Amino acid sequence: MRYRAFIDGAEGTAGLQLKTRLSAHRDIELSEIEPELRKDPNERARLINDSDVTFLCLPDAAAREAVALVENPNTVVIDASTAHRTAEGWAYGFPELGPDFRRAIAEGRRIANPGCHATGFIASVYPLVSLGIAGRDYPFTCHSITGYSGGGKKMIAQYESGERPREFDSPRQYGLGLAHKHLPEMQAITGIASAPIFNPIVADFYSGMAVSVPIYTRLLEKKVTLEGMFEALSEFYRDSELIGVKKAPDGGFLAANVLEKTCRLDLYVMGNDETMTLTAVFDNLGKGASGAAVQNMNIALGLPETAYLSEGDKLL
Repeated sequence: MRYRAFIDGAEGTAGLQLKTRLSAHRDIELSEIEPELRKDPNERARLINDSDVTFLCLPDAAAREAVALVENPNTVVIDASTAHRTAEGWAYGFPELGPDFRRAIAEGRRIANPGCHATGFIASVYPLVSLGIAGRDYPFTCHSITGYSGGGKKMIAQYESGERPREFDSPRQYGLGLAHKHLPEMQAITGIASAPIFNPIVADFYSGMAVSVPIYTRLLEKKVTLEGMFEALSEFYRDSELIGVKKAPDGGFLAANVLEKTCRLDLYVMGNDETMTLTAVFDNLGKGASGAAVQNMNIALGLPETAYLSEGDKLL
């Protein structure tokens, strides 16, 4: 059986990546809208309601408007915007967090795809809180470096311009007011008492990211060594095909782009028994966007979870 899919907003960076993945997925027949009708609500509504699954790769307001067009109760909606990530009635699309998350994705018709920075933070912090290693009042901070594709077409054009400012040669910190759009889901999904202090940085490489959470073990609820932390996280993700737990790599460096064009996430446990960093490395366009969306679709449609997302899978 082939399922019909529609991407509302297929011309953006995430939408184009998703289109590439779905075009290669032999269980999916992709419906496309005529370019001149991309903003026609009647045509969009027709394609949405004729689909088995619709992906929303839109700004928040447009995503909410698109959801209002859904009349077919069997259409699965996977929203890649931030509009519904903490909304009641929406499954949060991070199945590796546990059976309840996976069940909600499989049984629901409304799925919110996680944000890229949030994916790295939640991958590290959710297990600590749920296992009782860290208290909900732990003062978390997060440092995240990402490739410039995460900023969409406008930022990609800026970085790839021959006339760009020299400041673009350097990593650039942003979200300086500490009110980044991913913070609500980072707090809500992990269940922590307050949002982390979050320091996002964009750098001069296309895709990939490294999201680091520093840990003082003396502030944890449970005494844990570096090896104990590695073992706890390895056990938490032992059944995951797309998330692996690793120790510090040889050579003394960890690059943010080592999983570019894959759908994996590697969680590194590094440091010592007193101070540690948990660093999630993945592709912001893979496990951080289109790869996660396809994974959630596979689960929702009853297909093998990692169909076309197996380890080493490359976008062509």
